[in-house]
Amino acid sequence: MTAPQPIEVLARIVASDPGRPRLTWYDDEPGPTQGERIELSARVLANWVAKAANLLQDDAAAGPGTTVGLDLPPHWRALYWALATWSVGATVAVGPAATGADVLVTTSPERAADHGGDAILVSLPALARSHPEAGDSGGAVDEARELSTHGDRFSPMAEAEDADPALVGDGADTAYGSLVVPRPDWGAAPRVVLDDTLPRVLSDALSAWAADGSVVLTRGPERDLAARLAAEGVTVDGRPGG
Repeated sequence: MTAPQPIEVLARIVASDPGRPRLTWYDDEPGPTQGERIELSARVLANWVAKAANLLQDDAAAGPGTTVGLDLPPHWRALYWALATWSVGATVAVGPAATGADVLVTTSPERAADHGGDAILVSLPALARSHPEAGDSGGAVDEARELSTHGDRFSPMAEAEDADPALVGDGADTAYGSLVVPRPDWGAAPRVVLDDTLPRVLSDALSAWAADGSVVLTRGPERDLAARLAAEGVTVDGRPGG
């Protein structure tokens, strides 16, 4: 059986149960976003993906053959930008490969300003309405300000083939046809906790969703992680060594 593409995985979890939480984010990293908890249902996740995909397709002409660099930490925003990239049929580039991509999605105004192509400046705080340093980004799209103006539904102008590159960089060169990896050992509808590199988080999140499951994504130290995972109903520890 051919593995589904990410856009199909997203459509399936929306159809299965649009209101069930599919992505829960905890930020324990010291800084302005410490203490954030974000929960996205399948419907809400698809809404974020559609808006980002419309931005990529309409404003950056992204599609098959385009590389989209994710200069982002393993974060809930990185997940919808990756899904948006795969929705337009483009290639996600991570690590050093991100800065040389056709389109750069970054939290850094400096890297956005230095990028030779289209750049999108991302604010990590959940309630951000604009990036405080957008004026230093060389005209990059301010995601916090502009993303909401794009449509809630997305129709790709072109679709990727299974052999097309889906994820490149950091040793994670993967074609579309190999991107969604079944994890039968996780069981049906797993609730998977993740805290790893961005390529690994992207891969494991797709595996969880393909099994009609959900993801709890964390970053930073948490003193009582066991209690949190129990409260969240986690069934699979997908962290390194978990």
